Amino acid sequence: MIDKKYIDPIMKHKHALIFAGGIATALIGKKILESDVVKDSCTKGMAAVLSAKKDAEECFQDMRDNAEDIVVDANAEVKKEIYVEEEKE
Repeated sequence: MIDKKYIDPIMKHKHALIFAGGIATALIGKKILESDVVKDSCTKGMAAVLSAKKDAEECFQDMRDNAEDIVVDANAEVKKEIYVEEEKE
């Protein structure tokens, strides 16, 4: 175990330790983000997201087309009923 006489002088410089830790984290993070494994993973993830977006847009367009067809059919039925009732009178 580390002796307290070594830790006390180091702990007096907390701000310097935090600064050094931040620099170390930035350097390590940069190396990790620049690695080929991370780049490949990000590329595959982005491709999956774009594919899902395309599928969702196609599904939404199909639903929209079906809804428009239903509205047109409903309006045609209403008009047909109105004209039939007028002819009976």
